[in-house]
Amino acid sequence: MPFLSLIVLALMIGALVDIIRRDDSQVKHLPKLVWVILVVLLPLIGGILWFALGREYAGGVTMPRMARGSGRPSRATPTAPQRAAPTDTRTTEQQIADLDREIEEWRLREEIAKRKREEG
Repeated sequence: MPFLSLIVLALMIGALVDIIRRDDSQVKHLPKLVWVILVVLLPLIGGILWFALGREYAGGVTMPRMARGSGRPSRATPTAPQRAAPTDTRTTEQQIADLDREIEEWRLREEIAKRKREEG
């Protein structure tokens, strides 16, 4: 029986750590606080429900695979989308100056259009 108690305790601690570290957008069906209370009050059922229903698995469950020809499991590293390097090499001051010039250009265009409407 002590072995079963250790398994339930490990499940509860694992579920609590997972709930606390998980972002709110990755928690399904109930708020995080309710999941924490559920796991604390009902450790076995709460832990099982958390891992079965409460958390969102990104891209499905990935299991480590055995590499061909070796006895060690390979790490399955998900590839994160690569951010493109910024293409604008101007400084902030240059960007602000360009925006000021653009605003002034639009203001002058509006003034020219207004004068054309007034003239006929």
